[in-house]
Amino acid sequence: MTLRNAVKTIFGKIKNYVASAWREIGGYVATFTAFGRDVYASEVVRSCIRTLAEHTSKANVKVMRNKIPGDLKLQRMIQYRPNPFMNGKDFLYKVRTLLECYNTVFIYINRDDTGACTGLYPMPHCTEEAVEVDGKLYIRFYLPTGEQVVASWEDLAVLRKDFRTSDIWGDDNTAIIGSLDLLNTTAEGMANAIKSTANLRGIVKSTKAALKPEDVTKMRDDFVASYMQISNSSGVAALDASMEYTPITLAPVIANYKSVEELRNNIYRYWGMCEEIVMGKATPDQRESFYEGKIETFLLALSLELTNKVFTDRQRVALNEIIFESNRMSYMSMQEKLSLVSMVDRGAMTPNEWRQALNLAPLPGGDVPIRRLDTAPTNGTTGSQAGSTTLDNSVDANGIVDDAEKVAGKTLNGAQTQSLITVVTQYQAGTLTLGQAINIISVSIGVTKQEAQELIEGNTEGGNASVGKGKQGVSGDEPTPTN
Repeated sequence: MTLRNAVKTIFGKIKNYVASAWREIGGYVATFTAFGRDVYASEVVRSCIRTLAEHTSKANVKVMRNKIPGDLKLQRMIQYRPNPFMNGKDFLYKVRTLLECYNTVFIYINRDDTGACTGLYPMPHCTEEAVEVDGKLYIRFYLPTGEQVVASWEDLAVLRKDFRTSDIWGDDNTAIIGSLDLLNTTAEGMANAIKSTANLRGIVKSTKAALKPEDVTKMRDDFVASYMQISNSSGVAALDASMEYTPITLAPVIANYKSVEELRNNIYRYWGMCEEIVMGKATPDQRESFYEGKIETFLLALSLELTNKVFTDRQRVALNEIIFESNRMSYMSMQEKLSLVSMVDRGAMTPNEWRQALNLAPLPGGDVPIRRLDTAPTNGTTGSQAGSTTLDNSVDANGIVDDAEKVAGKTLNGAQTQSLITVVTQYQAGTLTLGQAINIISVSIGVTKQEAQELIEGNTEGGNASVGKGKQGVSGDEPTPTN
């Protein structure tokens, strides 16, 4: 496929429609002209948009029917190859980038002869016009190649920001141009100040009578060649009584750090970002706020729009929907992920779901819920104990905790204690390798990997709290209990 026929590849044979201007209810002229300022040229803006796009592109798509998996062919198409030029990650990245740059993005829905969706393509930024064809709304795109494409409103998924003036487009980014101009002027001022201090270093004066202009120029050039080159390693100039040299020290006034920081913060606030998120140094609370405010809202809007445009009314009545979701647990800190172990031993999460949060591979049998004995159902506690995954009766759990507290030099909290016992239990049962157990204990209680290894081996090979081999099993229909 060549660039020459790329338009035909996406849109097929271009149709010529006899169209008239579309009139919006508020009397707004339904034409969008490409904004003259490219905000993406700013390094601060680009860092914000890149961060938003990268995090958004990690989302997974699910096509559901009545809350269960639906059209898997459509799901695979969106996830892996929504159009010939992009995979699923690229598609989400570009849609988010176009939306943040221009506050409006159109996604063309390619369909086969039956009306089923066969591709999704984010339209490039260009001049657009709303037109009417046989009483229906169409959008005409004046592509940068010079060609025109007219697409039905039903074949366009539309996402908008700052949705105020028009019924079709979001407002542009004029509001932030002032801050961008000031930041650019500040940067240029600093560059010019540096250049100016390097241009004029001093004045050479001759005590002789008035010289010809060419003699003055020659005197200057000779002085520079002799004393102001790198070859003058001594840094010393020797002058006779006929010449005087007066050095000039320039101290140009430039914007201070506080002023520049405030301009950058204005831009961060406009895109709902902060320095910590952009630099990857955010706290758990900041990451959670970022996910709820900037990622979740976009994925919800994209899910609703594609659901309404890809499916027919009848398919939507049958509860067909497209859902984009991002793993919320990926925004947690390691300490928060480790604390989820209490959800595992209560049957709220399966071991493999917990391992997925830790970026560990699933284990055979890890999709079966387990449960501690003291949280087993009251109507089946006795029967559920037969096949438990538990520490041996000879184990002194308090001894394990005491050893850990001596090594860590502090008292462990409840989550750390439970995490320690669970990791030792799972290592003993073979569901965790020694390396995985060392890494988890090292992070959860704050000890070195060597200390974590000695702690594990000391409690599995005859230390203060000798650990025997545990057993795994499932009793009845209830989750497998475990100590």
